[in-house]
Parts: sequence; structure tokens; C-alpha cells
Amino acid sequence: MIIDLIDGTYELFRHFYGLRRFTQGEDRPFGAVAGVLNGTLQLLEKQATHVGVATDHVVESFRNELWPGYKTGEGIERALRAQFQPLEEGLAAMGVVVWPMTELEADDALASAAHLADKDPRVDKVLLWTPDKDLAQCVRGERVVQVDRRANKVRAAPDVRAKFGVDPELIPDYLALVGDAADGYPGIPGIGAVGAARLLQQHGPIESFPPQVLGERLPDALLFKRLATLRTDAKLFKDVDSLRWRGPKKSFAAFAERIGEPKLLQRAQAAQVAIEER
Repeated sequence: MIIDLIDGTYELFRHFYGLRRFTQGEDRPFGAVAGVLNGTLQLLEKQATHVGVATDHVVESFRNELWPGYKTGEGIERALRAQFQPLEEGLAAMGVVVWPMTELEADDALASAAHLADKDPRVDKVLLWTPDKDLAQCVRGERVVQVDRRANKVRAAPDVRAKFGVDPELIPDYLALVGDAADGYPGIPGIGAVGAARLLQQHGPIESFPPQVLGERLPDALLFKRLATLRTDAKLFKDVDSLRWRGPKKSFAAFAERIGEPKLLQRAQAAQVAIEER
């Protein structure tokens, strides 16, 4: 059994801005939603059977209470923000399991789902469909891997080490030191990617650093590590079989018409038949 876990928020952003290259700035009301649904259907057409999609129902999370500069929904374009809820509605109508996150982030949902699936002996592999460096911490050997669709790359544990200079388990420590501009925390001044990797290779996690390494900067480093550490305790499902796709719901026909993509229904129905015949 292979489990496919998709970062719905990332995919929505990717399709929204990707479409702008062809629409001369005139945003289609559901263009990005259609893009994500098309991409999800492509996986199902290529024999994916167990799929879950995580979305940020709201951008803010518990991390905003920990660090005032943490990312918020401010600045998200109205045309993009208006497609958040329709995406969740469309995925559900297509019969795909979707996790709209509020207090936690979509990344936490992906981390939790990967953790739950990894514990199940029936699961052969978990694919995390996102290039987000945060999710690199979830990679486990060749069993739980990241898939970067745009770069056409699959990253297992050796690939994470090659890219960042540290094992997946130390990615939160690495990000705490170098910072993450996208998430809104600065890291530790004077420590770049090479220096962070060297320190972590030498000393292990930040908690094991000799006191003189970070000095008075240690509390900030530990706080940033907490921001970078993804939660794996979200109660998303009890059985991986609940992720099995069983075809579109009756409501999907109306939804596909509403977003101007009626062919999605036929594709979904054909994919369902193909899966049932395997």
C-alpha cells in the first residue's frame, strides 16, 4: 500500500501564480482550484489509491502566539484567498480525504499523517507531495519520502542529507539556526547554511550544544526550533484504509460545472472504474 499525502495550500499557490503567466493578470475565479483537482486526479489516474490532502483553512496557527513575526494571512491576494474554501469543497466532493487545518498548519497535518502511516505495517511507502523544506524532517529512509513535482525529484534520507548537510531529524535545528523567511522567523545572526550544518554535525541537536556556542542566543534558537518542529499528534484518522479513494460523490457533478471544468467528473469516474478493476 502506498500513501499519497498532498500539500493542498502549496499546490493552490503554485497553480494560482502559474496561471498568471498565461492569463495576463486576469485571474480565473476557480483557476487554481481546477489546477489542484486536475493534479490530484492525475495521481489517481496513475494508480494512487490512498490519498489525503492537507490545507490551511486559516493561515494563522498556534505558532503566531509564540512568535509575533510568524506568517499570517495578511498580504494574500483576495483572488487567491477566495479559492481556499472552494478547494476544500471540491476535494471533498471528489471523494478525496481533506484536512482543513485551523489551530495547526497544513504541514502539521502532513507530518501527522506521515507519522500515522509510517507506523502501519501494511504501508509500503509514504509520498509527501511538497517541496517545502519543513517537511524534510518527516523523511524516513526510503520509506517516507518527499516528492517535488516541479523539479521532478524524489528526496529520501540521503537526498535530504545531500541538500542540507544534516539528517532529516535535525531539519528543525537547521531551520532554527538559519531561519525561514517564508515562515517569518530570522534564525541566529551570523550562522548561515554551511555553519549550521557544521555545528549540527559536530554537536547534534541544539540542546546538546556547549553553552559557549550560542551563549545568550540559545533561548531564541530553542524558540525557533519549536516553530520549525512539525506536530505529529493531529488526530486525523485511525486506519489508513480511511484514506482509500472510492470515487467522486454525487455533488461533484454540480461542483465541476460550477468551476467550469465538467470533464473532471468523467475523468474521476473513469479513474474509479480503473481502480476497482485492479
